Amino acid sequence: MTPDQQLDTTQPEHHYLNREHLTQQIIDAGRFLYGKGWSPATSSNYSARLSEETALLTVSGRHKGELGFNDVLATDLEGNSLEEGKKPSAETLLHTQLYKWRTEIGAVLHTHSVGATVLTRLAEGDTLQFEDYELQKAFTGVATHESVVTVPIFDNDQDMERLASKVQPWLDAHPDCAGYLIRGHGLYTWGAQMSDALRQVEAFEFLFECELRIRALQKN
Repeated sequence: MTPDQQLDTTQPEHHYLNREHLTQQIIDAGRFLYGKGWSPATSSNYSARLSEETALLTVSGRHKGELGFNDVLATDLEGNSLEEGKKPSAETLLHTQLYKWRTEIGAVLHTHSVGATVLTRLAEGDTLQFEDYELQKAFTGVATHESVVTVPIFDNDQDMERLASKVQPWLDAHPDCAGYLIRGHGLYTWGAQMSDALRQVEAFEFLFECELRIRALQKN
């Protein structure tokens, strides 16, 4: 089966196989991220593109280290559940916004690590900048440590439409954006495949830890 066939949702068998595979990727991501301490309890949400106009997302309120096949649902790109009785995360619009922004995005991960939460509370201003770290090359499109990776920080907001309206201008102005932070909340990052998104989460978490240690040493 070719990649094009796997993504062909006009053929029920291929659609089913693709959904099963993507759902398992979401489940595995949850176990990995929970195990790292980056998605405690029912925090965080994950998604994968199912088709050009639909996505799979974690159901609201599920423990991310204990996800099963019934803990994932399909939505359209307006964030509406396509499955009766299943409620998507309140932050679904922040996922579907990314799928509409870049058609090559195939997975989005939102995590709640201690590092991301603390660093955004300490940060002055609305961006973080990482420079001269070798691990910057883990981000898609970054080929050298001799670069600056700028990560925007948006203030937390329970109104997802309002928050998405603040995120979109940044995305439009920075097509190379690898992720963004919500102050006191967590990280959003993405990739062409789930493995790419997971790689970027790990890279971000390494950089967050480095920055926190540097700040602690400077304070002493």
